[in-house]
Amino acid sequence: MANALHGGMLSKLMKRPSVVVAMSIIALTCVVSLLAYVIAPDSSPSANRMIIELGAKPPGFTKQLLLVPKTLHPPAGNRFTEWFSGSPSLYQEVPINGYWFNGGSVYVRHYIDDSIEDTLSYSLATLLPDRGNTTTGSAEQYLATHRIITRTFYLGTDRFSRDILSRLIVGSRVTLSVGLIAVLLSLTIGIFLGAIAGYYGGTADNIIMWFINIIYAIPTLLLVFAITLAIGKGFREIFIAIGLSMWVGAARLVRGQVMALREMDYITAAKAIGLSNMRIIFRHILPNIAGPIMVLAASNFAAAILVEAGLSFLGFGVQPPNPSWGLMIKEHYNFLLTNRPMLALIPGIAIMLLVYSFNIVGNALRDVLDVRDN
Repeated sequence: MANALHGGMLSKLMKRPSVVVAMSIIALTCVVSLLAYVIAPDSSPSANRMIIELGAKPPGFTKQLLLVPKTLHPPAGNRFTEWFSGSPSLYQEVPINGYWFNGGSVYVRHYIDDSIEDTLSYSLATLLPDRGNTTTGSAEQYLATHRIITRTFYLGTDRFSRDILSRLIVGSRVTLSVGLIAVLLSLTIGIFLGAIAGYYGGTADNIIMWFINIIYAIPTLLLVFAITLAIGKGFREIFIAIGLSMWVGAARLVRGQVMALREMDYITAAKAIGLSNMRIIFRHILPNIAGPIMVLAASNFAAAILVEAGLSFLGFGVQPPNPSWGLMIKEHYNFLLTNRPMLALIPGIAIMLLVYSFNIVGNALRDVLDVRDN
């Protein structure tokens, strides 16, 4: 087992095309989530910039936008806060079908909807307050170059006129964070209780197994509901709720593995030379069951993603305006019966691909490590 956990395991995994594709999807999602606000077209906090005229537009929709400076500027942040939580926009984006200059003003054909528009006018001084006493010709050239942009919404916009691609990118942070923290929390509790029950047996085993059986009898979703109602709904609370509901499987697995290993000769020898029980458990038993734990971690990661998506869909998970793939489906599932089904299908496909990838990796690890259920 120990030898399989070294380079040989990785080489065996890389020989499977499905695993290579799955690991590539996972790696790409991790990179995208880390650089979310750097690569997202909408880098505002939670990718929540709304252009009310552009609601529910199809993928590939392109529109010219006039950038009008906001009267109140949001406080400036540093690079870390902008990378972590985005940066508020300094401009209001006005969709236009065209523009022309007349004297010291610019006139725009304001886009309201398909075949509907009106005319708006702005003074150059209002649009370019930082240009000072620049000549009219120079100001017009600068405005046309820097304040009138063309933006393509590659995955379209949602019904709240937010860029779906940006929401999808930023939402990957929630999905991966929930999976990671839920797995770490569930494995920490499960490994500790399972190791104590399996190694000591007797009264400790009976008490822990009694508690495990009670938790195991409660459906996972109902247990998460109960924990969520107890500690509250929100971004951090959902991590804790899912993690506290998934440790039972880890505890049962670790208990069975430890019960098998504690009878091995090298454990008897470790006891004979006076090593402490904690040292035996954490230095000699747990490293030898790393394979089954890795398989369980991959499986729990996929399960945590699905649970979070389900909770957000039902309104118990991440709360608006924070982007979540499950919440994106909730906000647009009724569009499945209209001519805009991609509003709900896009986040659903993203969830499916990521869960599929973790399940493929978990199954491959099971085969490579020859792990058998107890």
